[in-house]
Amino acid sequence: MSLFGKIFRANLRLKIIIPTSVMLVLSLLVISGYLIQRQSESILRELEISGETILKMLAVNAESGVLFESRYELDELLNILSNFESVEYAIITNKEGVILSQTGRRVFDSTWKSREFKGIHNKDETLKYSIFKSEETGQEVLNLTTPIITKKEILNRENLGITSGISNSMAKDYISEEIGRIELGMSLEKVNRSIMVARTAALLLAVIILIFTILMLTFIISAIIKPVTELVQVTDQISKGDFSRMVEIDQKDEIGQLAETFNKMIHSLKQSRDEIEQYNRTLEEKIFERTQQLEEAQAQLIQSEKMGALGQLAAGVAHELNNPLGGILGYAQFTLEKLKKNIPEKTTLKEIESYIRYVTDIECQSRRCKTIVQNLLRFSRASKNIEFEDVNINRTIEETITFVEHQLHLNQIELEVSLAGDLPVIQGNVGQLQQVFTNLIINAMHASKPGSKILITSRYSPALGEFGGAVELQFIDHGSGINEENLKRIFEPFFTTKEVGKGTGLGLSVSYGIIKAHEGEILVSSTPGKGTTFTIILPVQKPARNSDNVKEQTINEQ
Repeated sequence: MSLFGKIFRANLRLKIIIPTSVMLVLSLLVISGYLIQRQSESILRELEISGETILKMLAVNAESGVLFESRYELDELLNILSNFESVEYAIITNKEGVILSQTGRRVFDSTWKSREFKGIHNKDETLKYSIFKSEETGQEVLNLTTPIITKKEILNRENLGITSGISNSMAKDYISEEIGRIELGMSLEKVNRSIMVARTAALLLAVIILIFTILMLTFIISAIIKPVTELVQVTDQISKGDFSRMVEIDQKDEIGQLAETFNKMIHSLKQSRDEIEQYNRTLEEKIFERTQQLEEAQAQLIQSEKMGALGQLAAGVAHELNNPLGGILGYAQFTLEKLKKNIPEKTTLKEIESYIRYVTDIECQSRRCKTIVQNLLRFSRASKNIEFEDVNINRTIEETITFVEHQLHLNQIELEVSLAGDLPVIQGNVGQLQQVFTNLIINAMHASKPGSKILITSRYSPALGEFGGAVELQFIDHGSGINEENLKRIFEPFFTTKEVGKGTGLGLSVSYGIIKAHEGEILVSSTPGKGTTFTIILPVQKPARNSDNVKEQTINEQ
């Protein structure tokens, strides 16, 4: 991992201190370097100005001594340099390079190397600078040289002998001539020492400022980070569900305001949690109570729908019971009349066979009435719990048809049944399934015109993989159909497309709930003007009872 990656993965204190310190160090180094450079140039400039001044002064005062080669005059002139500590040597030579006067010693052996130096402020091209440095001792000498100039008057023949004065047009002309050179050597030891002292002072000052700044920065950041750290610790405790600790920060700045707001949030969360816990303690009881109320309401709704269906089936059931009862009554009266007229001793074998046939018909018709009554009782029975048992779907459909045959005949609707013979037994509630089948047949009858046909089919979808198999039923009519916008709402309670007085809007809603309780599916497809198909899919395996029903059953058993 790179250094920057480690820094950015560190804590907040290091993330602030390290980059800030690095920027501060770089800034101090740049500023210190610049100041040291400027101070070094300033010290060297003072030496240059001093040397240039001395050199020019000597050049002016040495003019006559060089012209007349007066060693005494030149020596007296150079003796003045003894007052200047930085002057190492001074040499005056004539035009030919012969030394006329010298003070100090100029000893440059093979270890001394020279380099040109233009000077910092030098604008005089006649003034030459060079620096000599000893490779062994490191001693440096600034060498300055300048020519000794004298001016000579140019005499014109036209002006010779004139004694009456010279006008401006007759001014004298002069020419400059180099008559010698002065070489001055100034030690840079003191300058370098001053520069070193200045550099050391600057670096020391920079280090002091850096240390002081880092300490102040650390103190300031710690003052900021400490409350933030406390906020993080309290937040961590809150994430673990501990609301007992508050943020203890007594500041009047933004962090103090944050702490105060944070404490209010903790109080609010704690209050909300207490309310939730209190609510959770009573939630299970409330859910159980509401579930009981919903189940009772659903049972009442289903029973109400059953009673409505029974009302619609009353005429057909009465007709179904009237025919066998009429036959029973007729055969009983006829047999009774015969028995009264005939003497037992004179009763023939043929008459006895007739009596047996009449009683057999009476028994058959009685059993038919009993079956119809039993089916009605099973259909109309009210039960709070859904009790599942083995159900033969084909038989359940056939029993349901006995309720609606007469109504279909009265409405001139033909009922065609195509039931598969290989259907397995499923787990379900016969009465509630009959209610669903009756409701779908009656709805199909209401949607169909006289002379049309209703088709009921059944088939078995075998098991495949995790799918355990299912029984699939279809109720198909060729009636008016359902519009697309109403197709999505037909299972909503109290929604109906029938005329007022012909429907409550609860039949399909109740049917949907019954099929869902059997862990099945009820699907619908319809084309307006062509008919509607309801498909019921019932799983072969036993539907799982929900926990509320089991709990309720346990309570009832106790």
